[in-house]
Amino acid sequence: MGTFFKEKTKPGDFLSQYSSVFNSVEGNTTFYSAPNKELVAQWADRTPDGFKFCFKFPKVITHIKALNNVENEVREFLSLFDDIRHKLGPFMIQFPESFSPKELPKLERTLSILPKTMGYGVEVRHPDFFDHGKNEHNLNTLLESYGIERIIFDTRKLHSTNSSILSIQEAKRKKPKVPVRFGAFSSRPMVRFVGVNDILNNEAYLKEWAIVVADWINEGRHPYIFIHSPDKISQPKLCTHFHKLLSELIELPELPEWPVNREAQLGLF
Repeated sequence: MGTFFKEKTKPGDFLSQYSSVFNSVEGNTTFYSAPNKELVAQWADRTPDGFKFCFKFPKVITHIKALNNVENEVREFLSLFDDIRHKLGPFMIQFPESFSPKELPKLERTLSILPKTMGYGVEVRHPDFFDHGKNEHNLNTLLESYGIERIIFDTRKLHSTNSSILSIQEAKRKKPKVPVRFGAFSSRPMVRFVGVNDILNNEAYLKEWAIVVADWINEGRHPYIFIHSPDKISQPKLCTHFHKLLSELIELPELPEWPVNREAQLGLF
């Protein structure tokens, strides 16, 4: 607060200010607990037309029950968003590293009950899903058959960095180190990039992703790109810089001024 958001912003106003600049958000809160329909409606009301939420499936489905007998939980969770379908990007189905190729039959059963009126992406972390062989082929074939994206999680820069900065050390401890794949399985590919806290040291990776994303857009796809930094406060500047790099390759509308800058401009008069 004070670098992106207006000074003295109340928690209830963060979303509206964020969505006045950026057009999508990872819905991490749903990973920890499912909201009620009233709260979901409030989130939608606080965002402009065209804004998209990418909500995570609750961890009780993906981590605690590990897709065992979760049909009711899946249906109940998705029903919470029936009234805001126009505000939905792909749901994010994120698995722990313990979710291995032997779990694919459970994944297929779960994918088979997902409403086709919504979009989805799956993020895997088990190393066998990156074997360039049978296991990876089976996963990719399954996802493509259901029109579901394989979420790309890029932590290359984070894990190649030697730093004494506590936020980076903590992020390296928490974030998995998995190989990066650059393919798109659907019309809405999704990339989650976790770098470091400054623009310069992320530059090469952001330029690389700008080229990939520009190609996707030229192919008629609608990618979702989420850029993270360990200290959180640097995320808006990294996202804004990525938009700049992408706009050098394809035509994009300019990003609006950050809320804090709009407040400063108002204060001049």
